[in-house]
Amino acid sequence: MLATHLDPLAASWFSLIAIASMLLSFVMLGSRWLKNYLYAFGAQSWLIALLSAMVGYYGHYPELYLIAVLTAFFRGLFLPYLVLRILRRLRVDREIHLSIRPSTSLVIGAGAVVFALIIAYRIANAVGFPQNIVVLALTVMFTMKLVGFLMLSIRYEAISQILGLLVLENGIFLGSQILVPGMPTLIEMVILFDLLVAVACFGVLVRYLMLHVGSTSTLQLKKLVG
Repeated sequence: MLATHLDPLAASWFSLIAIASMLLSFVMLGSRWLKNYLYAFGAQSWLIALLSAMVGYYGHYPELYLIAVLTAFFRGLFLPYLVLRILRRLRVDREIHLSIRPSTSLVIGAGAVVFALIIAYRIANAVGFPQNIVVLALTVMFTMKLVGFLMLSIRYEAISQILGLLVLENGIFLGSQILVPGMPTLIEMVILFDLLVAVACFGVLVRYLMLHVGSTSTLQLKKLVG
């Protein structure tokens, strides 16, 4: 495992990028402005692209340079551009329907970090890799997944649902880059294109809601329940 053989400088850089990516998830969780979600996701994707390039350099995985470029383009530029177009067409600026206030969401998110840290320590000790960078990678990955699930659960704006799904997948991708950098390139490319399909499907859903319901809130989907 690359994470167990990193020199202190490389481990520090990996840790800094991972922590910054996690903090950007909390920017999305604690805000009600949809553009803030979008900018934070774009910055998070660029950090993950930088991480992929660094893993490729330190681990001698030249194929990860391609993954870094695709990540920066698709996650950092193209997907935010698509979502921004949807926002401009719908003229929706902020989350209106919230089941939990942003401040409360941040408290829950902090609890998710503690929970993720406990699970990460248990897993790292169980597999025999108790190094700090391994624990940190697992903690960040689990935290971002939990934050993504939380956004999917407490935010009802369709755009928020899209970004919650993207944050969840970013967490998986970030963790895999540190823990299993030898993952086949084809699988990682398929994941990237799956995100594009997911955003396109959500775009169709948003247009349907706007045309037939007059709102982009997914609460309106309850009307479809028989």
